Amino acid sequence: MQRMCLSLLFIFALLMAACAPAAPGGAGTESTTEEASGDNILNFGMDAADLGTLDPHFAATTNDRTIVDMVFNALVRYTPGQAPAIEADLAEAVPEPELTDDGQQVWTFNLRQGVMCHAGPETDAYELTSADVVYSLTKSANGDRSAYASAYEGWSVEAVDDYTVQITIEQPLSPVLFLPNVADYAGGFIVCSQAVEAMGDEAFKTHPVGTGPFIFESYFAQDAITLAANPDYFRGAPLLDGVNARFMPDLNSRDLGMKAGELHVIAGISESAWIQSIQAEEGYEVDIFGPGEVGTIHFNQSVAPLDDVRVRQAIAYALDREEFKALFAPEATGDAYSPVPGDFMIGGFSAEEATDAGLDYSYDPEKAQALMTEAGQEAGFDLEVVSSEKNFYRRFYESMQAQLSAININLTVNIVDHSSMHSLIREDANPIVVYGAFRPNADVYLTRFYLSDSIVVTGAKPDTNFSHYTGIDDMILEARFETDADAQTQMWKDAQAKLLEEMVAHSILYTQSVYARADNIDYGHEALTSVLNLYPQFTEKTTIQ
Repeated sequence: MQRMCLSLLFIFALLMAACAPAAPGGAGTESTTEEASGDNILNFGMDAADLGTLDPHFAATTNDRTIVDMVFNALVRYTPGQAPAIEADLAEAVPEPELTDDGQQVWTFNLRQGVMCHAGPETDAYELTSADVVYSLTKSANGDRSAYASAYEGWSVEAVDDYTVQITIEQPLSPVLFLPNVADYAGGFIVCSQAVEAMGDEAFKTHPVGTGPFIFESYFAQDAITLAANPDYFRGAPLLDGVNARFMPDLNSRDLGMKAGELHVIAGISESAWIQSIQAEEGYEVDIFGPGEVGTIHFNQSVAPLDDVRVRQAIAYALDREEFKALFAPEATGDAYSPVPGDFMIGGFSAEEATDAGLDYSYDPEKAQALMTEAGQEAGFDLEVVSSEKNFYRRFYESMQAQLSAININLTVNIVDHSSMHSLIREDANPIVVYGAFRPNADVYLTRFYLSDSIVVTGAKPDTNFSHYTGIDDMILEARFETDADAQTQMWKDAQAKLLEEMVAHSILYTQSVYARADNIDYGHEALTSVLNLYPQFTEKTTIQ
């Protein structure tokens, strides 16, 4: 009887939510309840209030990355469930680079034949060729059409023939730095050029057209995105008929929906009590997987009094890692001591290395107060920030708010939806930015968060340098083109030592992804250990058993 009541309540919620109007560019205007009722449709509860963008070259939030991962492919891909392992995707094989006589590096990709672009709102389905790859990577390199343009500087992309693409870069890169830029993440996604050109960039944000296992079907603002199986997918038609991804920022609603049998998979939270409650329920499983998203506090050095290194260091000493870690499940949380996470990536500091270098910034309230006094800020000051409504950000900011009050810093936290937070912090709204992120290697972390070109708003290629820092440009670029692996690793550590000495950013912890599912869901991966797009990853092999 209780299960029936829950189900009726959830169906009522679906009907009410379906009254929300479709956003411009969205397909369809009727309720998504019909799609949700299909026996072979996977119903997915996302921890998000709405869509940001489905243009893969701008997608940054987990909810956006989740959808584009199902719609698009790349030249190579991270093996499903097992990133950072890489395998061929649209390319027939992962190539080896060649060097030209003048020192340039050339990567030649032979494309699979017969890969079909989805039909778009103004275009029929057609075969993807090298022209689409050239178009996509050229778009990725254009700062007006991509958030990841800085990764493609010095690249030349040429269609040798319909199924051969040649990428020439001015300075050689190791595979560990090159391949992530043509993989299924960020700027590496390949779009279908005819569809983008026909509808325009703005419409493309809410009607993506790719080659992936699922085809965009409809978007209902603050309600759902529906995807249909791609019967012509080059790896074979999906075993699911589609995916209905619902925007459900409230955990209780997601939990209710799963236990009522209306949702198959839901985003969970990194909280032991919740994890254990799901594990105790018959018929459900909890999945905890990497990579760890590093929670880092970025200080805007262009804003007084954060322009004083003593104030930034005082804040670091006033914050207790254990207080932050207590907010999350120990099963899914670990310490971070540098922007590049040393626990699972080369180029970062371990706890021992940070401590030996005197850069661990262990909790020391007396030292924090002494630095505030030395900086002439013993009376404290006020700061105001925006936070996402998502559990990770809200808890992080609110804990920081409480802890900083001990050194007379009054932090006002305004809660907004997740997509709005991402937009606002990229407009330089916050003097202190909390950002949880995983990036595929040390160079990407350092480039996107600390290269001067990446400064938000004013940088040559604005990205996520929230601290307005300009002090390690030469170190980042020198390390990027170092071919000796040991030397390159040490260069990355040296760059971060400088970041920590100047307290440009304070890395606190990393959290892994936590999801729950009905136990009749099989993701189809050989293992679920790590997914860069931070969801369990639904592919053509995912099934409802």
